[in-house]
Amino acid sequence: MSAHPPAILLMGPTASGKTAAALHLFDRFPVELISVDSALVFRDMDIGTAKPDRATLARYPHRLVDVISPEEAYSAARFRDEALAAMAEATARGKVPLLVGGTMLYYKALREGLSDLPQADPALRAELEAKAAAYGWPALHAELAKLDPVTAARLHPTDSQRVSRALEICQLTGRPMSALLAEQQREPLPWNLLPLALAPSDRAVLHQRIAERFAQMLAQGFMEEMQALRAKYRLNAGLPSMRCVGYRQAWEVLEGEAPAAELLDRGIFATRQLAKRQITWLRSDPTAEVFDCLAPDLIARVETRVARFLEQQKV
Repeated sequence: MSAHPPAILLMGPTASGKTAAALHLFDRFPVELISVDSALVFRDMDIGTAKPDRATLARYPHRLVDVISPEEAYSAARFRDEALAAMAEATARGKVPLLVGGTMLYYKALREGLSDLPQADPALRAELEAKAAAYGWPALHAELAKLDPVTAARLHPTDSQRVSRALEICQLTGRPMSALLAEQQREPLPWNLLPLALAPSDRAVLHQRIAERFAQMLAQGFMEEMQALRAKYRLNAGLPSMRCVGYRQAWEVLEGEAPAAELLDRGIFATRQLAKRQITWLRSDPTAEVFDCLAPDLIARVETRVARFLEQQKV
């Protein structure tokens, strides 16, 4: 039995069935749900984020959902502070924190802490964006590969936000971001963690799920939701909310930068790329216990593992 209270991490790529598993565990065990999703923090962004509906959220309350306006930004540092507070409150109530979601950077920040990286430099960022407009983000990614090959290797060439940030740090500090991150102090969390990863045994099946879900989002009125967001809030393409998968592609259609007929295919492709990055990240975590998210008995197997873990913790 650990000296620390228990907590569960339920990780996985998009469309892997994390929410269904989490709701089942909520019904079965004394857990409190904490979202680990950089898109669910935004209010009024419901359809395109596959956010549980109001009735579901009322029955299964989630912390860190609907936290900010789409006009605002939400950082990994803020997530860590608020997640730790939510975990402490759950533990104090005799509950087990169950963190569920697919934003792997947030899990990393939670478990490893955050290094003392320099704050954003607006002038330098504008310079990098102007350079990207002229030469394209893959060219800047190639530049990053020379300065910080470790960071470049884990970033997609068109991941503008992270490529820009990594280059910014290199130029501000004169050192690779990967080296700065490696030096950060890692203090273990005061919880005994059970990290569970839902991953597909057949990626083609996950891709089919992604395609069906994006098509369903469009049928449910995703574009109408997008138009309502643009009418209610002062938005632009550079905001984190509008850079979310699906929303970026919808924005481009509404701005006339891409044909509406291509939205389905572009949204599916972007979501598949997101899932690929999530799976790659999960595979790099040697502590995670992997469950096939396509297995018909997935939820039963996860329940059995959680039951054994909590029994060991005497919960």
